[in-house]
Amino acid sequence: MRFTPTALPEVLIVEPQVHGDARGFFMESFNQRAFDAAVGRHVEFVQDNHSRSLRGVLRGLHYQLPPHAQGKLVRVARGAVFDVAVDLRRGSPGFGRWVGVELSEDNQRQLWIPPGFAHGFLVLSESADFLYKTTDYYAPECEASVRWDDPALAIGWPLAGGQAPTLSGRDAAAPVLAQARLFDPGEH
Repeated sequence: MRFTPTALPEVLIVEPQVHGDARGFFMESFNQRAFDAAVGRHVEFVQDNHSRSLRGVLRGLHYQLPPHAQGKLVRVARGAVFDVAVDLRRGSPGFGRWVGVELSEDNQRQLWIPPGFAHGFLVLSESADFLYKTTDYYAPECEASVRWDDPALAIGWPLAGGQAPTLSGRDAAAPVLAQARLFDPGEH
């Protein structure tokens, strides 16, 4: 596995080694020792999730606050998405900055989004099966979100022809960064 820091160094692109031939392919999608070495500490995952979404669906920007902040290791098993992480740690050098990476069944990339970051994705293919591991259980009392199109974030979502994405009611009503509940220094 290859681990590459993004412009937000805590957010890592994970590229597994894929072995393919005429029969198909094999890859090790997760290795605890390699992952821990790359992030510099032991990370325990407690829950795996799977979603399917249609082209143009935008999910996010979601996160959980302490005491149930979540790190996520995300990947696409079918289709393609534009995946985004936003630093929401007050006082961080990266606060309010974002990174975006295309994840697809073809490139087999994964993205590690540590606690303290919001996460969202836009489906680029007809549909996408999105898989992610989390470091804490879903806790509705700790969930929060930031508006996907907040001008303060200026995320470069690759929307076809400027078309509006399909959003959930929750995502459409999310607050902008200036009004969102955020992570305090050292809290993530």
